[in-house]
Amino acid sequence: MEAGLPDRLYREPSTAPAGIVHLGLGAFFRSHGAIYIAEAMEKAGGDWGIIGVSLQSPGTRDKLKPQGWAYTALELGPEGETPQAITVLREVLVAPEDPQAVLDAMASPDVGIVSLTVTEKGYCHQPSTGRLNREHPDIVHDLADPLPKSAPGFLVRGLEARRAAGLPPFTVLCCDNLPENGKVVRGVVLELAGLIDPELATWIEAEGAFPSTMVDRIVPATTAADLDRLEALTGARDEAPVMHEPFRQWVIEDYFVGSRPDFGAVGAQMVEDVTPFEHMKLRMLNGTHSSLAYLGYLAGHETIADTVADPAFADFARRLWRDEIIPALAPPPGEDLGDYADALAARYANPAIRHRTWQIAMDGSQKLPQRILGTIAESRVAGRPVPGLTLAVAAWIRYTSGKDEKGDPIEVKDPLAAKLAGLWTTDPEDTVRGYLSVTEVFPSALRDDPDFAADLTRALSGLLANGARAMVGGAVDA
Repeated sequence: MEAGLPDRLYREPSTAPAGIVHLGLGAFFRSHGAIYIAEAMEKAGGDWGIIGVSLQSPGTRDKLKPQGWAYTALELGPEGETPQAITVLREVLVAPEDPQAVLDAMASPDVGIVSLTVTEKGYCHQPSTGRLNREHPDIVHDLADPLPKSAPGFLVRGLEARRAAGLPPFTVLCCDNLPENGKVVRGVVLELAGLIDPELATWIEAEGAFPSTMVDRIVPATTAADLDRLEALTGARDEAPVMHEPFRQWVIEDYFVGSRPDFGAVGAQMVEDVTPFEHMKLRMLNGTHSSLAYLGYLAGHETIADTVADPAFADFARRLWRDEIIPALAPPPGEDLGDYADALAARYANPAIRHRTWQIAMDGSQKLPQRILGTIAESRVAGRPVPGLTLAVAAWIRYTSGKDEKGDPIEVKDPLAAKLAGLWTTDPEDTVRGYLSVTEVFPSALRDDPDFAADLTRALSGLLANGARAMVGGAVDA
């Protein structure tokens, strides 16, 4: 190092074999699953080191490699900040540079689990149906080329290599916010495998394991200021830290091929059925997170903490939980939904967590079906009014127009961004009609419901006429 400059964070990499390949090595997994796995190895043993895979770009690899794959996880608590050095990574591969190296890692007999955090859009499926999107460009490629691009393609080709080598399949452990995520990834893997080799699909169906999981931890994006602050705190320069709140939860169906890390020893909940837990989290946390993100962004709030510091939005979130979301949920065993809502409100208000509304707003076309639209559809069948959630959907429509309430441009990051922007007209009724025709987003129960179309049109008209904050304050009358 040059004189006067801090030392770069570095740990000598372990030479122990890796037991897990993880696709999509983003900040969430490095601040959640990787920490659980590191702590499980420390407490209960086992060679469960992780080979991370970046499916898009080399940025994460290039930052971690000079550090011996080590990084810092910084807990952001209301009382202060606590750093933790994480050394569970063994290597990071970049799939577009060398897809065969990724397949070789997945085919290693040392590997028992392939986990994923590739976001909802990474499964190349139709969120409204759960089926494989056979027209997705990466799926079209993966059907023609044995060196894949997509996450489902890597899973199928990795399993194909293990079958050819006479090895059992790896367990596929999905860690994304999808309802029944294990079933979703199993469905797209079996469908893709059947198109490539029906006998491979039969083997995967008979021998494979796809446990569903529920993951929960708020992980704000890391900023340049975070890097400087962490350097001052630890005395070392870390170019790849992650930030996270104190709270964490991991609920896992205990259904694996062969052995697994002792997740339960470090606080993960091993259960027979994760569905009630994931519905609780997807609808109560992720549903209100998305609602606050779109409405808060339109009202000019930068973060979720800023948004709920506004009493109108804090009250709006409480109404969503009390009047619209909790009535549509069955509590998981041992959980009180009112207490869970109180805990969420406290987490949202944590001033140390700078979780930006634009970050949560990304990829809404992939997120809304499971976070919000499912609750709306079920509630309408049951005759329960859902004005607040309908307003949140209208806010998403407003957001994806590409302009904010001042008329300034918004960079809408969504795989359907161009299609959605093209549906905007000067007439809210026409706009809503166009959006409801998007089968990738809206289930048929809502597309074919004229009363929902009318409610959504009124909410969108109110947003255009009055703005998000005014509508949040009067959402029950929207």
